[in-house]
Amino acid sequence: MICPRKILAVGLALWLAAPAAALQQQEDPRARIRTTVELVVVPVTVKDALGKPVLDIRPSEFRVLEDGTEQQITLFSVEPFPLSAVILIDNNLKLRTAEQVESSLRAIAGGMSESDEAIVCRFDIQFRQQGSFTSDNDRLLTQLKRLALDKGYPGEAGGPMSAGPRINAGAGSPGVPARSTVILSNRSNDKNIDDAVYAAAQLLRGRERERRKIIFLISDGHNSRNNTNSFNDTLKALLSADISVYAVGVGDAQLSLGTGVLHKYARATGGDIFYAMRRADLEALYSAVTEQARNQYTLAYVPQKTDRSLEYHAIEVRVRRPGLTLLARDGYYVPPKP
Repeated sequence: MICPRKILAVGLALWLAAPAAALQQQEDPRARIRTTVELVVVPVTVKDALGKPVLDIRPSEFRVLEDGTEQQITLFSVEPFPLSAVILIDNNLKLRTAEQVESSLRAIAGGMSESDEAIVCRFDIQFRQQGSFTSDNDRLLTQLKRLALDKGYPGEAGGPMSAGPRINAGAGSPGVPARSTVILSNRSNDKNIDDAVYAAAQLLRGRERERRKIIFLISDGHNSRNNTNSFNDTLKALLSADISVYAVGVGDAQLSLGTGVLHKYARATGGDIFYAMRRADLEALYSAVTEQARNQYTLAYVPQKTDRSLEYHAIEVRVRRPGLTLLARDGYYVPPKP
């Protein structure tokens, strides 16, 4: 679920007064709110028993509860949103898995639309940022084609180590260097997923609010015990910045099916997780990830009858139709007042 955001303009009444069916017909929900209102915006994915997307849910079938109190949905949209994506790639995979991932990466560019933007990053015990966000699909494709992953076996060092976190300065997105290496640990030859996801969240934090912000995480799910940032701290960073994690599990990831760190990040942030054993599976999943992230239902409400002094608010989304699975964020954090 998503952190409250302030959307500027004139005319929230247009949304409040319009019938639910009419809300679906609005051309661009991001441009329809014309006043300053604090909304909680909740992207939702709905799947049937076979895992296929369900695309015919009506506004009246959804219910949203905050801290157990039902809220009035004031905005409903099925319009696609452009993506801001960090493509976060595990740089310490077994040889065969690394080769499969490396040879499949160019397919990611095929799943990006001209309105999306993306940045490529790698991680092991380090977080390596490759350039800056780009909406140029040819440029993204070139970066992915040229990306060479380190190849090894569990326990082998993935790169140089340092005494602690460090960011090499440069010019890039707000508050983040264009090219940076974040040293994640000096005590492990494995990989620090929590720290890598946290660093990716910092890159996405300042992106436009009218975009779906996602981390496209490709990994085997092995996570060292030497992360500087805990899972809970990283999850707070994600939920505070409206970021969802979409994970593609490779190699040994299926050994922790439904319980590993990839699954936990995906489900808590309203994203999803997919598993692939072959290159062909990977290439098919890349497009599935971007399409699912871009084409979620969008629900929004102005919080009512909840304790506004609390920093965290739990959200539950329900649907009045049996046999369906909903993917939405667990909650949101109220940003500190300036």
